[in-house]
Amino acid sequence: MTRYLFSPLRLGPVTVRNRIVFSAHLTNYARDGHPTEQHAAYYAARAEGGAGLVITEEHSTHPTDWPYEKLIHGFDPSVISGYRRITEAVHAHGTPIFAQLNHNGGQASSMYSRLPVWAPSAVPDPMFREVPKAIDTREIAEVVAGYGTVAAHCAEGGFDGVELQCSHSSIVRGFLSPATNKRTDDYGGSLANRARILLEIIAAVRESLGPDRALGVRICGDELIEGGTTIDEAVEVAKMVEATGEVDYINTSIGVATSTLYMIEASMAIPPGYALFISNAIRQAVDLPVVGVGRIKDPLQAERALEEGHCDLVGVVRGQIADADFAAKARSGHATDIRTCLSCNQECVGRMGLNRWLGCIENPRTGKESIALPMPRRRSRVLVVGGGPAGLQAASTAAERGHHVTLFEREAETGGQVAQAASVPGRAEFLDVVRNLRAECQRHGVDIKTGTEATARLLREEHPDAVVLATGARPQSPWWAGDLARVVDVRDVLAGDAAPEGDVLIVDELGFHQAASVAELLADRGCRVQISTPGMVVCQDLGVTLDMETFTIRARAKGIGQRTDEVVMAASADGERVSLQILKHTTGDTSEHTFDWVVCAVHQSPVDELWHELRDAPFPVHRAGDCLAPRRAHAAVIEGHRVAVGL
Repeated sequence: MTRYLFSPLRLGPVTVRNRIVFSAHLTNYARDGHPTEQHAAYYAARAEGGAGLVITEEHSTHPTDWPYEKLIHGFDPSVISGYRRITEAVHAHGTPIFAQLNHNGGQASSMYSRLPVWAPSAVPDPMFREVPKAIDTREIAEVVAGYGTVAAHCAEGGFDGVELQCSHSSIVRGFLSPATNKRTDDYGGSLANRARILLEIIAAVRESLGPDRALGVRICGDELIEGGTTIDEAVEVAKMVEATGEVDYINTSIGVATSTLYMIEASMAIPPGYALFISNAIRQAVDLPVVGVGRIKDPLQAERALEEGHCDLVGVVRGQIADADFAAKARSGHATDIRTCLSCNQECVGRMGLNRWLGCIENPRTGKESIALPMPRRRSRVLVVGGGPAGLQAASTAAERGHHVTLFEREAETGGQVAQAASVPGRAEFLDVVRNLRAECQRHGVDIKTGTEATARLLREEHPDAVVLATGARPQSPWWAGDLARVVDVRDVLAGDAAPEGDVLIVDELGFHQAASVAELLADRGCRVQISTPGMVVCQDLGVTLDMETFTIRARAKGIGQRTDEVVMAASADGERVSLQILKHTTGDTSEHTFDWVVCAVHQSPVDELWHELRDAPFPVHRAGDCLAPRRAHAAVIEGHRVAVGL
């Protein structure tokens, strides 16, 4: 039942057809400070997919605000033509679209602007580590005017409203927070003084917008930092915002985009709906409509948030990144067809942190909506070997494009390594990538044959038009391990082929979930676990996906030790134990350590025997995923899609 989710709601002069908001988030689609055709196609796809309201990523309101390369420079009037392309594309589907306005303040760098970073006080941000310039009253007026100017550009560009980003990364948040506002003038001290700039911006923006466009304010309910804003002050700010009579709705947020970013774009380690207490508290204090957020990834969660009174609208970002038709499928009674977000953060948040354009581990079209797919050459009979992410994606895409597809999987179930990876504590949602792809295969008519070994002879006898091999990878013992029985791979542990006990060292050369997950699994079983890495940080890529903080907390609670800058040089048997010679490569010192078991998270080797057997086949043979080169799941999905499109 979606009694509330698909009811209309007025936001001042704008009526939304349902309560699903595609909230503001970074995309890195801008070029030279300007919006692009990819922006238009990306937002239009979510409008066509049924979103009630689209709110674009932030638009910079001042030349001193350029914290990352691919930011839209809203203060430049030349952006207006790009605005019109975006708004026309979204309006074509009957959906209102707002622009988010922002100045990132001290949470920024002078790398791109070559200008001092502006902030309420000279308090350096812990991520950017740059001392900002404490702006004077003249510069405050300049900031306020900048918001008004960009609002006027947005109105001219066809936006139905704007939202002021005063939450996780904003000069306004910097003024509101006692942790970053140390001023003693009229803009510091009391909450009324700290909120003064926000109220001035609201007045300036409303004057630029006029009465026919909506105005929203996004507020941080809890910064989760020492001495920062908490829910009580956030509620008071919301009351002040409502009292202006100029604002039409309030959006919410949690955390600070640098210090506590892992709570803003939470991974699957954080429960769904974790931030709804903020919208609930604000909603009880004001009459304005309130948007709730917090890893809400399916329509039932969204409906429950509305039904229980936590909010009036629900922000669903990653859910609609993964499936642009999220709202339409929910409304039509096909919620089980939604490609559910994993909250793995690999291709969305992770790519942003690496200065790349936004994508999705599950949706190969995310980030490429503006690029039309070629038409299939002809309807072909395609055989796919392997039921992991690469094979399932290849089969699904090929069948969707009209090919007749049969998929062979030698195991009793599809899933490949993902099924093992999702079996550890806190990673069950990762299995959704397999569930979603298998469901898509079934909808598109793929004939899935599990428990079937696809030999070269079988494939030749089938006389296909094309074969896609997605046979995966196998563990590869490190060079130093020899034939020691108690040196095993993480996959041996997950498959139940090895049961380490006692003192366990996990040798991590991958820097990701493989070592971290198995370390927790073994610690939960009573093992005394240490992780050793040649890197400077254990499982360092967890930082990219915002899993590092929560893993570190759990690891400490479970007694998991962390050893860095180490390389194993030799291994030998010491009775039933394993003796390792370990080099500390930062100093050149070598030491000997003994463990009951050694578990290796190291690089794998491709299972490519079938590829070599079919090199002279009378039909084209393609490879996708780990059998071509062992990588992570997102590469398998993208490659499976790419191969299928090329058939």
